[in-house]
Parts: sequence; structure tokens; C-alpha cells
Amino acid sequence: MSNLLPLVAATAILVMIPGPNAALIVANSLKYGFRMGVHTVLGTTLGVGLQLVLVVLGLAVVVELAAEVLTWIKWAGVAYLVYLGIRTFREPADDLGEIEAAPAMFGRGCMLALLNPKTLLFNAAFIPQFVGAADATVPQMGTVAAVFLFVLFVGDLLWAAFASSAGRILTRYGTLRNRLTGAFLTAAGAGLALSNR
Repeated sequence: MSNLLPLVAATAILVMIPGPNAALIVANSLKYGFRMGVHTVLGTTLGVGLQLVLVVLGLAVVVELAAEVLTWIKWAGVAYLVYLGIRTFREPADDLGEIEAAPAMFGRGCMLALLNPKTLLFNAAFIPQFVGAADATVPQMGTVAAVFLFVLFVGDLLWAAFASSAGRILTRYGTLRNRLTGAFLTAAGAGLALSNR
């Protein structure tokens, strides 16, 4: 498939544009470090991967129905992320030593990625562009989706590494780090809220 290189390049550019997933990854990596950032990335990757299964199977009707349902469910996710952002923003500096459990980071990442109807519809339009009309089989779509997901995963790990490095620099400025983390969590919620179909 000659379209894999353009797919990698296009996906890499997409990863550089921060959206709700990147905001959550940065927030968790800033506050809790690279390890918790990785758990968040694993969660967001699983969420996107589950959406891609629908795209690969070519279930256009299901994609539309899922996007409709997710539009209603996403508001609970928006409220939760904004709540976390405000709570973190207001935490005193000495709360920085408290590490949240890895399953919580993973769950937040998965929830955010899975409940974003804009991502689902975007992927349904984006992935088929890199499969020739004659090659539009489930294995070909699966290959394109796997490459897309892998590049997304690597890019998100780079976001986590960048943010955790910044978090280490900000360790002595605990209040500022909490403010930044809270701002990124709130931005993730706002990004999800603005993801209209």
C-alpha cells in the first residue's frame, strides 16, 4: 500500500495539534509524571481503537448511531473533566505528592477518547482516504487503522514525555503546576464540549 507514508505524515501532523486527548495526557503527566501519563495514553489509545473497529468494519449506520448516542453521553464526561480541573486548580502545593491510581488515569483517558463523537466521525472520513477504492477490504482498512493508531500512540507518548519533563521543572512551583494541570483538565473538558457533530 503506497498510501502508508502519507498516512503516517498526516497522522503525525494531527497529533501535533492538541485536542482533548492531548490536554488530558498533558494534565496527568504534568501532575503525576510520565508513568501516569503513559496510563492515560493507553486509555486514550484504547478509546480511539474501539472507535476504529466500527470504522474498519464499515458499519456506517452504527457509526452514525454511536455518534448520536455519544453526543448525549459526552456531557457527563465534560462535567467530570471540568470538575477535576477546578478541583486540581484549587489544590494547595503540598497535594502534589498524592499519586492517583493507574486505573483511574487509564479510565479517564479511555472515557475521553471513546465519548468524543467528533473523533468517531472524523476517523470514519479520514481512514478510508488512505485505502484505494479497489483495496477497500476489512484487512486493508485494518492495516490503515493500525498504522494510524500506532502513530497516534507514539505521538501521545511524546506529549506525555514533554509534559512530565515540564512537571519536573515545575516541582518547586507546586501551586503553578496545579494551576497548569487544572487548566489542561478544564481545556480537555471544553474540547470535548465543543466537539459538535
